[in-house]
Amino acid sequence: MKTTQFKEKYGQYALVAGGSDGLGFAFAEAIARRGLSLVLIARQEDRLKAAAARLKKGYEIDVITIVADMAEIEKVKELIIALKIPIGLLVYNAAFAPIGLFENTSEDYLDLAADVNVKAPLLLTKALSASMIQQKRGGIVLMSSLAGNQGSSKLATYSATKSFNTILAEGLWKELHPLGINVLACCAGAVLTPGYQKAEKTKPAPGALEASEVAERTLKALGRGPIIIPGAINKVGHFVLSRLLSRRAAIEIMTKNTGGLS
Repeated sequence: MKTTQFKEKYGQYALVAGGSDGLGFAFAEAIARRGLSLVLIARQEDRLKAAAARLKKGYEIDVITIVADMAEIEKVKELIIALKIPIGLLVYNAAFAPIGLFENTSEDYLDLAADVNVKAPLLLTKALSASMIQQKRGGIVLMSSLAGNQGSSKLATYSATKSFNTILAEGLWKELHPLGINVLACCAGAVLTPGYQKAEKTKPAPGALEASEVAERTLKALGRGPIIIPGAINKVGHFVLSRLLSRRAAIEIMTKNTGGLS
């Protein structure tokens, strides 16, 4: 989709949750290249301000920052409503990944994963889609993961929450497409963000991609179907794990790939 067409379809402003660095910033930059102004939400004010400054300087767009925790979704919604601006594109990239054995994971961490990975994207999508439906145009991108296609040791909770986002996007894709709204789940494999590289003590998983590549491929796929799996190796891996192998075998393979996470 050309820049002018992208702006016509999704309007003046896009909101990126978790947009201060890593994959979220890559999405913000890819959207800025397409001419849209941005609302960025993240917890760390210094990183958020630095990201906004880079985007304003590089693309001459308006960038509004909201310092907030996506676990506090009602507060986040109030802050967005107070802006009184039309948001035609949502990219929900915020996530919390409790890594480690389930028996060692605290209830607070489990609660946080549910709030950030499930409740927040669900309610934020509900809130922003209302105006999109009225305008008969818009877009919603929910970041999922290949980890959401089957369980994996040390990532059981994270995998389950990402599965929720995939299924939600599929259902909304069917419901909202006739109303002019494109919905897409990005089921990414390993993304070479600072957070991933810090957690992964061994070499990156096969098919690992740069954040900029994942963001570009995802935005180009918006409007073409309910799911994108960026990267040829990841597509092949998904086909093998979901179509050719048993669930038990798929879980074993994923566990081997995530065994170095801590």
